[in-house]
Amino acid sequence: MLPAPKPSLASTLLELTKLRISGASTFTAAAGYIACLRGADAGLITTLLGILLLAMGSSALNEYQERHFDAIMPRTWHRPIPRGDLSPAAALAIACGLAVSGFLVLLLAHNLASALLGALAMLWYNAFYTPLKRVSAFAVVPGSLIGALPPAIGWTAAGGHISDPSILALAFVFFIWQVPHFWMLVALHAEGYEEAGFPTLVKVFGRQRLARLSFTWICGTAAACALLPMFRVVLVLPTLTLLAGSALWLVYGGAVLLRPDPDAPVFRRAFMNINLFALLLTAAVILDPFLAR
Repeated sequence: MLPAPKPSLASTLLELTKLRISGASTFTAAAGYIACLRGADAGLITTLLGILLLAMGSSALNEYQERHFDAIMPRTWHRPIPRGDLSPAAALAIACGLAVSGFLVLLLAHNLASALLGALAMLWYNAFYTPLKRVSAFAVVPGSLIGALPPAIGWTAAGGHISDPSILALAFVFFIWQVPHFWMLVALHAEGYEEAGFPTLVKVFGRQRLARLSFTWICGTAAACALLPMFRVVLVLPTLTLLAGSALWLVYGGAVLLRPDPDAPVFRRAFMNINLFALLLTAAVILDPFLAR
């Protein structure tokens, strides 16, 4: 049998930087920027570029940090460093180059506040959350600040203040959302995490209790959406309808987690639902200013 062809450099870099996940973070940052201006201007491009570079750098650094554990887990053994497509030193250099570039784009094209929030997001993910996962099965709760920061970076890049109740409300929704999102992922890959030495809530609670706990957080995520019209993030009827419909659909779809013996397809369905909800939520925030005209 012929050996598998070596991946191209482009595909290796895309996998190292987790472009799909990095892009999703960048999309939520666009919501913060547009919500602040109640519209868009050319600064949105440099905002998204800076945040994307920072997110890609942070993801690459995470793969460098966890390369030994990734080599053990079935979900991650094929990543570029464990597979030998990229040396750890090269991955670290790429991560640092991307992160510094993203910080400088935000600093030079926008302001110090957005650049510092970008640096905080990276530090929180790589210096706090990543090592905490090795210690506590509940690491995702404080770690979920990572999900709240991209819209805040977008907001401050547009000139808004971080203490504005509108961005705090939007960031809070993404903070709550991040918890069940990660717990669904843990439920799907618990054996691999545990084999690599990560504590998991599946081991603490069992899958059934974890499913019910996750459903509680899903309901909390849906309820938190009420903050967005309250603090004037979403104002017009079409986007209010989209927001309310998405929240109700999330709860309805998440009810599968209340089955007596939730299996992998149940967790997978709930995981896909909560990811789609985040997309719809972000779309509602982005569309609202344009539909209000």
